[in-house]
Amino acid sequence: MTQTENSVQDHASEAADSAVVRVLAPDGSLAPSAAAEPYLEIIESLSDAELEGFYRDMVVIRAFDRQATNLQRQGQLALWPPSLGQEAAQVGSVRAARPQDHIFPSYREHVVARIRGVDVVDIIRVMRGLTHGGWDPTDPRNGNTHIYTLVLGSQTLHATGLAMGLVFDGKCGTGDPERDEAVVVYYGDGASSQGDVHEAMVFAASYNTPEVFFLQNNQWAISVPVATQSRSPLHKRGEGYGMPSIPIDGNDVLASYAVTRVALEEARSGAGPRAIEALTYRMGAHTTSDDPTKYRTSDEELSWVRRDPIARMRAFLEARGASSDFFTDVDAEADAVAEDTRVRTMQLDGIPRNLMFDHVYSEPHPLVDEQRQWLADYEASFEEGTS
Repeated sequence: MTQTENSVQDHASEAADSAVVRVLAPDGSLAPSAAAEPYLEIIESLSDAELEGFYRDMVVIRAFDRQATNLQRQGQLALWPPSLGQEAAQVGSVRAARPQDHIFPSYREHVVARIRGVDVVDIIRVMRGLTHGGWDPTDPRNGNTHIYTLVLGSQTLHATGLAMGLVFDGKCGTGDPERDEAVVVYYGDGASSQGDVHEAMVFAASYNTPEVFFLQNNQWAISVPVATQSRSPLHKRGEGYGMPSIPIDGNDVLASYAVTRVALEEARSGAGPRAIEALTYRMGAHTTSDDPTKYRTSDEELSWVRRDPIARMRAFLEARGASSDFFTDVDAEADAVAEDTRVRTMQLDGIPRNLMFDHVYSEPHPLVDEQRQWLADYEASFEEGTS
C-alpha cells in the first residue's frame, strides 16, 4: 500500500470514530452511534413525507449532475464540478435551514441551490461562461442563496461579513426563532487550509456571529489527500477557534440534517458560530478537467460506493415500508429534470455585449456608464456596426 493510500485510509477511518454522529449504517439500517444519541428525538420527529423528500432531493440532483457532466463532455459547458457522492451532506444541511437564513455555497452545492429555489439552469449558465454570478441573491425566489465562489475559501469571509452585519443589526439572539437569522457557509477540505477560512473563523469567534461553518471533507483536494493537509481531524480546527465542532458521517442525510438543525438553532439564538465536518467522498472527478485515476485506486473508490448515500437512504425507506410507486415516481422526476436541463441548455443564447457592465456596482456609476458608451461607439465605428 502506498503512502497516499495509507493517508486516505487513515482519514476514512474517522467515520468509524465513536465521536462521529451517524444515524444510518452504510446498509441503511438504523444504527445510531453514541454521538448521535442527543439528536435522535429530532430524527424521530421527521414525517414519512420529510424522509422521502430527502431521498427525492438526492436522486433528482444526481440525475441533474450526470446530465451536466455529459453536457460538458459534449462541449456545451466550459467546466463542471460534479457533486456525485456528496448529496447527503448537502441535502441534510440545507433542509435544516430556515427561509430567513443566508446560504453561501462554494461551487459544488447544486442541490443546496436547487432546494433554496435557484433554477439549476442558472448554474449551467455560470459553467457555460454566460454570466458572472448566475443569479441574484437578493431575489426572494433564490432563497437568500449567494452566488457560487470558485476562489477557494473566499466565501467564508463573505459569509462572516454578512453574519457580523446580522449581529450589528440585531437580527439574531432576540429569542424569536421565526425572526432570528443565521448563515451557513459551505467549503471543502482543500479550502480549509486557505488563510481566508482561518481569518473568517477568527472574526466569527470574535464577533460571536450566528454562523455555521459546514466543511465537506471529501478526502481529496484535487489530487492531494486530506491527510497531507492536516495531521489531525479537520473539525479540530474549528475547536481551535473556540467553536463547538462536530464530525458527522457525511453520507448519512439524517445525521447531516439533525446536527445542522441544532447548530443553526444555537447560532440564531446568539450562542455564536459552530463548525461541522461532514466526512464524505467525492465519487467523481474534482472537475471535468481532472482525471482521478491518476491519483487514487479503484479499490478506494469501490469502498465508498458501498457507502453510497442514496442507496443507504433507499434501504432505510424500504425497510420503513415505502412503496415501489414512490421510487418509480422519484426516478421519473429525476429523468424529467435531467431532460429539461438538456433542452434548456441547448436553447441558451450567447452573451449580450453589455453584460460585462451590469452589476459591477449595486447602483449606476458614471465610470461604468462612460466605458459602456466607449464600447458602443467603438463597435459603431466599424462598417458593419460591430467588430
